[in-house]
This record gives sequence, structure tokens and C-alpha cells, in this order.
Amino acid sequence: MFSRFLIAVLLLSGQPGFGHEFWIEPESYQVEPGASMTATLRNGQNFEGISLAWFDNRFTRFELATGETLTPVEGRMGDTPALQAIAPGDGLLIVLHETTPSNLTYKEWEKFLAFAEHKDFPTAAAAHTAAGWPKEGFRESYTRHAKALMAVGDGSGQDRAFGLATEFVALTNPYDPQFDGNMRVRVTYQGLPRRDAQVEVFDKGADGTVAVSLTRTDQDGVAVVPVTPGHSYLFDAVVLRASPQAGSSEKAPVWETLWAALTFAVPE
Repeated sequence: MFSRFLIAVLLLSGQPGFGHEFWIEPESYQVEPGASMTATLRNGQNFEGISLAWFDNRFTRFELATGETLTPVEGRMGDTPALQAIAPGDGLLIVLHETTPSNLTYKEWEKFLAFAEHKDFPTAAAAHTAAGWPKEGFRESYTRHAKALMAVGDGSGQDRAFGLATEFVALTNPYDPQFDGNMRVRVTYQGLPRRDAQVEVFDKGADGTVAVSLTRTDQDGVAVVPVTPGHSYLFDAVVLRASPQAGSSEKAPVWETLWAALTFAVPE
């Protein structure tokens, strides 16, 4: 128990070298009204990661949305899973989570170059050099902006924008009986569509095998991803921008990343 708690603290403190993605993983994506439900905050890679406990000073939003109703997630320090609640009435339930900023330090220029290539920021290296920032020992600030789609009872309803700094907005409901197997999502940043943005798709089968692929949004910020019944999914999209703190001190971050994530499952 102590070692798991220590790992969570290290992850939340922004130590470099740990996993990249952050997501909300319900124990079950489909529950009945009035049933107990749980969801874990995870940090890791390739849709595999460790559970992060409840720390109320590490997030700015943690809410459940049903229709127009927003309800804060209640918890206590150290709760694992972080979400433990009673399912509301029938409908699409959306779990929202935004973190406070954390920092990491790039000790090697090559690691930043690899990250920029992986997340599709082809001009990052040139912008970094033009700004005169150091290529060793520089910092990045990052925040997480995650959503999960769950079905309570019939799971009917529609996702919407909730004003996250960056977010996925599901344009189709995977729990709808008329769902055609194509998940349509819009990626936004500061409330506007992100055009030609890279979306990383993690597809987990019933046997736990994970397939990873890339797609892009169109001119309306929309990506269409074919999905498979019985599988669960994590969509990930990252914004990289110059930190507003850059140049304010030697230890100030020069880059800032904002990570959007969406998780859901497709019923069999």
C-alpha cells in the first residue's frame, strides 16, 4: 500500500521518466441506475498505467455530468479508486477531470525532440532555438483534461463541450442502439475546433491487447474513428505552446502542454 502511494505521489509531482498519457478508466462503462460505480485515474503508456489516488489539491475540476446537471465528485485524501459514487438515473454519464499544473525537466535535448516528433510538433525545435532557450535542463509545465463516457441504464444522451481548456467532444454516442461503429469526435482548444490535429487512438480488446494508431482532425476539428464492439478506447490529443512563464526566472517552464483524453467502450 505504501509503495503504491509513493508511486502516485511521484507521478503527481511531475518527475520525468514516467508514463505519458492520463485517463479516466471506469471499472465498468455500463452500470444500472442506483448501482455502485468506480473509476480510476490512470497515468501510463499504451493504455496501461498505475492508479492515482484522490488528492484534492491536484485537480481544478472533478465532476459528473448528466444532461445539464453537473455534480462534483466527492472523495477523501488517498481514495483509490478516485471516483466512488452511486450511479444516477438512466442516461449518458460524463466524467470530467482537469488537473493543476505539474512540471517536468528535460535533461536531454533528444528527449524533447522525440516527444515533439511523437506528438506531431514539427516546428517546436526551431521555435525553441529561435527563442534562445537552453537545450538541457529546461522545464515544461503540463495539465490534463480528461473525459470518460459511461452508460447508466439505457445510456441515452449526448456529450457536449464543458469548457475544458482542451477537450474531446463526442459527436456520437457509442451506447446508442443506432450507433454505426464510427466514433465521431471534435477536438477543441480554448473553445475552438483544432484543425488538422493529431489524435492518438488506443484500442484495447477483450483480451487486453492494445493496438495504437494515429488519425487527424479535419477542417472542422472532427476525427472519425472506426471502433469495434467489445473494445474500450482512449483518444489522446496534445497542445504544445510557449509557457506564459517563460523568461520570468531561470527555473520557469519554457513550454506548456495541455493533454486532452477521452475514454469509452463499445457494447458487444
